[in-house]
Amino acid sequence: MKIVAKKKLWKYLFWLGPFLITVGLTVGLVSQQWGLIPLAFLIAGIVISGLGVIWQSYQSNWWRRRSTQAGTNALVATLAVLAILGLINFLGTRYHLRADLTETQLFTLAPQSRELVRVLPQPVKVWVFDINQNPQDRELLENYQRQSSKFKYEYIDPQARPGLAEKFGVKDYGEVYLESGDKRQLVQTVNENERLSEVRLTSRLQQLTNSSTAKVYLLQGHGERQLSPGKGAISQAIQGLGDKNFTTSPLNLGETSKVPEDAAVVIVAGPKRGLFEGEVKALQEYLNRGGNLLLMIDPNTDPKVDSLLQEWGVRLDNRLAVDVSGESVVGLGPATPLVTEYGQHPITKDFRNGNSFYPIARPLEISSVPGVEATPLLRTKPYPKSWAESDLQSEKLEFNADKDLKGPLTLGVALTRKAVKSASTPQAAPIPSPLPSPTTQSKASPTPPASPAPLAPTPSPTPSSQTATESRLVVLGNSNFATDGLFQQQLNGDVFLNSVTWLSQQEKQPLSIRPKEPKNRRITLTTTQANLLILSSLLVLPLIGFAIAVIIWWKRR
Repeated sequence: MKIVAKKKLWKYLFWLGPFLITVGLTVGLVSQQWGLIPLAFLIAGIVISGLGVIWQSYQSNWWRRRSTQAGTNALVATLAVLAILGLINFLGTRYHLRADLTETQLFTLAPQSRELVRVLPQPVKVWVFDINQNPQDRELLENYQRQSSKFKYEYIDPQARPGLAEKFGVKDYGEVYLESGDKRQLVQTVNENERLSEVRLTSRLQQLTNSSTAKVYLLQGHGERQLSPGKGAISQAIQGLGDKNFTTSPLNLGETSKVPEDAAVVIVAGPKRGLFEGEVKALQEYLNRGGNLLLMIDPNTDPKVDSLLQEWGVRLDNRLAVDVSGESVVGLGPATPLVTEYGQHPITKDFRNGNSFYPIARPLEISSVPGVEATPLLRTKPYPKSWAESDLQSEKLEFNADKDLKGPLTLGVALTRKAVKSASTPQAAPIPSPLPSPTTQSKASPTPPASPAPLAPTPSPTPSSQTATESRLVVLGNSNFATDGLFQQQLNGDVFLNSVTWLSQQEKQPLSIRPKEPKNRRITLTTTQANLLILSSLLVLPLIGFAIAVIIWWKRR
């Protein structure tokens, strides 16, 4: 009797194991803290349950039974499958692997956006004041959040939290704000017709996290492109520079004989009249002390900058760039070159084979100059798709072997040159940029870099007061591509903004991001084609199937 009582006592004692496990799980789940107490209950319960199973099997020879062995094998296999599934889910939550199979990578952030978010100096939060949470907008914000733990977002109902809405100055549903520390900035207002834009969000994020600004001057006084809205103006380009944290101002070198010291970049956009000799000399001196210049020169103009360009190995061709490759595809005229081939350079590194076009452009000739590294940026198709036309008065553009130049033609080039400036000369500190200095050298200039000779006779500073810097120059044989209306087409705006960004030598400034648009895959059918399709699908195909069925039945009869 005592032995039986002991067996029952041990049997009931082992039921304490599942009880302790239940207590440990309950304490941990309720408190959401797996500290010492819940772990102690769990460990004690597991140990007691394990001892109970061992004792029970010893008493009844449970392990020797065939059914026990089969059941154990099934249990082990089940636990292994559950463990594998659990490990897969664990890895899935820790490491995100997503494949974007769309042709234009619609659901993938641009490299510029990813790079900016990954190096955020401080936490940033996006506030979306809207009732409805659009799946497309949430997917974009999730993509940003995956790049860094410092990026967060939250949807807010302005009616439910009026205090927070008043803090941001919300006036309407759909307003999206960025907040970082004590800084807040409106990104855009989303609605049914306008979804959250990666371009705007990254631009505003850059402005919010980078307190520094770079000054860009645009030369005026020679018929250059108008800065305010108007026919042939570049107001959209100016706005794009503002979105990227640049400040712009007009510059008249006829009034001031020197480029301001705080100039990060000087832009000469489509001058129609020649510059004075003193103005050209001022630009040369600016480049000599480490300045950066963007020249956009149209055909049939002579800005009188040949002496400046000669020092860099660039010559403006007076012929017209003709490209017939875009006529049948996108309806562009032969005088509007369509460019899909770009040089290996930070300005164009993410363009791949995208389109940009340049109405009424002139080719450039590049020659080797010691100390200058040149990289062609824009190249047209080879002949017979493109050539340089010398007869600008002819209504019919045809290639003439005696006067014209066969393609491919270079329409843009980026150049760098080492400069020497005096340490005592105040210079605007360049804002950093993720862009390395270009190392690609054009085929026309294989000579290794060397210190160039001074362009103008100026007093030489003492060696101890000299600091080596780099001056940069971008020359484009067209300015129409950046005018209002054309600036937002294809890659045109990116060419302009990326050129200015690279010239400014801002190491942390991301380059321009082209909006991603789905390709139009719709099939346009005529009425005859549509009727034929309906007839074939509703009548011809069913009749063929019925005929095959009758034949098979007849043969098997």
